[in-house]
Amino acid sequence: MPTTFIAPDGLQLSYTVWEGDGRHRRPVVLHHGFAADSQVNWVNPGVVDALVKAGFTVIALDARGHGESEKPHDPAAYGEDIMAADLTALFDELGLDEVCLAGYSMGAIVSLLVATRDRRVRCLAVGGVGAGIVDFGGVDARVVNRSQIAAGLLAEDRSEVPSAARPFRRLARRAGADVEALAAVMHATPHGPMQLTNLSAATLILAGESDELATQPERLAAGIAGARLVRVPGNHMEAVAHPAFAAALVDFFAYSDTGESRLPISSPA
Repeated sequence: MPTTFIAPDGLQLSYTVWEGDGRHRRPVVLHHGFAADSQVNWVNPGVVDALVKAGFTVIALDARGHGESEKPHDPAAYGEDIMAADLTALFDELGLDEVCLAGYSMGAIVSLLVATRDRRVRCLAVGGVGAGIVDFGGVDARVVNRSQIAAGLLAEDRSEVPSAARPFRRLARRAGADVEALAAVMHATPHGPMQLTNLSAATLILAGESDELATQPERLAAGIAGARLVRVPGNHMEAVAHPAFAAALVDFFAYSDTGESRLPISSPA
């Protein structure tokens, strides 16, 4: 069952814990993507189940504006830096000393920010991002126009929704999301350049082979010392649901925790 805690600015946020069997000392913390929530991003595709079956305790946060967490409509309540502070506050709330952290899309940006600042993140996996992190410090502005996404979410007439916004509109409807809150997320001030050289955690980058928001993931991998890159089938909305995504995630975290690996994880070319 979801549990709540209070974020640094007083907002009430929701998270869920699935207990592992004790094989692994580090829990896995999951941060979902924009317009999704923990259920849509991690539970429905089988990622949580795969991690729990592998023995991990799993903790999934519903980001502010999403899922069961509070959803203000003021853009000032959002931004990746604020969400990163929420994740750090969750570590504090649960008394976590070491974690494996995974994020997808928006959650990948937030997770990267946390990992550059918080040494409790010992292993990191990010999906749904690529060269946009290197060039813009976040979402790839060559592909996504945040204002258009916000307008598309709020449009009453489906014909007025820009093509780039349609997948997020469909995802928001599937998640039963508050579109005014999501529009506020898109209107928030985005994070600037990211200090990837500050990353000390073992890092895995998971990129969909046809993910338009994760182009040139090898450039992101090259910017993080020792990072590994695994490509999986699918576009931005499909890759996280492919069995190869969960398998690579489980294998990487198990290897980081115990040194035992089943799947080949190669360095970027």
